[in-house]
Amino acid sequence: QVQLVESGGGLVQAGGSLRLSCAASGRTFSNYAMGWFRQAPGKGREFVARINWSGISTYYAPSVKGRFTISRDNAKSTLYLQMNTLKPEDTAVYYCAASDGRTSYAFNSFGQGTQVTVSS
Repeated sequence: QVQLVESGGGLVQAGGSLRLSCAASGRTFSNYAMGWFRQAPGKGREFVARINWSGISTYYAPSVKGRFTISRDNAKSTLYLQMNTLKPEDTAVYYCAASDGRTSYAFNSFGQGTQVTVSS
């Protein structure tokens, strides 16, 4: 079972940037795909971005494409989310997630989340 710990959230003004990190342990990091999800107050959890096991293939939700970049460092067992040109509607708790295999995008392990607040 994988353990995931997010960090890097905080308060930022609209137009600013933040970089989230997610440290993984408990399983070989390069054996599974990773993703970021978020949940805004009063809303359900939504998909943000995903990356395959090697880091070569990425996919983004339309709402963040061109502003957010997902990446991973398998040597450090760490996932990242670089967020630029932040908007108030990006305010949410951000969660990293691990899939159940290299060729799977079924995310079944989530971290505890980190709060991102974007002020207007």
